[in-house]
Amino acid sequence: MQHEFQRDIDAVARIEAIPKILDVVCRVTGMRFAAVARVTAGRWVCLAANDQIAFGLTPGGELKVETTICREVRDCRAAIVIDHVAEDEVFREHPTPAMYGFQSYISMPIFLKDGSFYGTLCAIDPSPAKLKNDGIIGMFRLFAELIGGQLETVLSLASAEAELIDVREASVLREQFIAVLGHDLRNPLASIDAGIKLLQKPHIDEKSMAIIGLMQKSVERMTAIINDVLDFARGRLGGGIPLKLTQEPIDSLLLQVIRELQLSHPDNAIETDLHLDRQVVVDRERIGQLFSNLLGNALTHGHRNAPVKVRARTSDERLEISVSNEGQAIPSGILARLFLPFARGEQSAQQGLGLGLYIASEIAKAHGGKITVQSSADQTTFSFAMPLRIVAETHA
Repeated sequence: MQHEFQRDIDAVARIEAIPKILDVVCRVTGMRFAAVARVTAGRWVCLAANDQIAFGLTPGGELKVETTICREVRDCRAAIVIDHVAEDEVFREHPTPAMYGFQSYISMPIFLKDGSFYGTLCAIDPSPAKLKNDGIIGMFRLFAELIGGQLETVLSLASAEAELIDVREASVLREQFIAVLGHDLRNPLASIDAGIKLLQKPHIDEKSMAIIGLMQKSVERMTAIINDVLDFARGRLGGGIPLKLTQEPIDSLLLQVIRELQLSHPDNAIETDLHLDRQVVVDRERIGQLFSNLLGNALTHGHRNAPVKVRARTSDERLEISVSNEGQAIPSGILARLFLPFARGEQSAQQGLGLGLYIASEIAKAHGGKITVQSSADQTTFSFAMPLRIVAETHA
């Protein structure tokens, strides 16, 4: 899991001078722990450290900010320097030195170019040190200014790089979208064009009727593609998939979808295990769309001589639906991006835009649920789970 301050940790790691600065700080002062820290109102995070006393902090390590003197540096926006805690009138009763076992301490604030407080360049040691002189304090101030300036440059560069990546990804996505949409609509449009020309003739024979039937199917396919595009736009760019929630039994809906897909896959067996003994608050059409996608996927990619298994349960808290098929395991590279838009496997027989699983996952999210997948050499299972009762907010 990425650290919340990973951007800062990475920025400091890119500044080659910081390890040398920390080394010089330790050599000149005789202190054996020096660090650059990100300090906010609620967090103290180590970004870089030179640790010769086994203090135990590495990049990403944290101290409770309320137990640090750096918090006071942040509040007063000025350096704090202690030669010998035991003899210091201000800090000899302070709880922090006793907690962390140090007698000498220096912390210099790091500011960005806009004057905002960023963190500190600090050092501690269990022994006293002579720090209250212009040379040491001036060196710390110079290093802190150098770090602040370098951080500004590196953070700005990282931000620009991230924006460039976003622009490139958006461009790739746009080009994918246009290319796939154009390809998938070309054949249906050709069928419709041929059908229209036939309708212009005075007499229609059986062959012509068959072509008109294909044209009707093309219209249905185009309608499905357009609906997928609209759902993609809502999920990716808008406020998510819209829902029209009703409270009703879910078994009749699942059986209806199973019957429809069985007709289009007569050679595939579908085994059902449904125990749905209570009503569920759902968008009936959307859950049907989600289930149809998962079942259709299993029928397309599973072994024809092995049944597709549908299992559904309601409990006091959850609705769970799973669809399993035997077949080749989904490669890990494809599995990682299975629910991304346009994510069609290189050897996939999937039709359409490659938005089906993405839209299904968005429908799951809109219901407060989630779709997961497990795939091995023996079996692939897609599972959908959602709370049995959700807050019926108006999504439509």
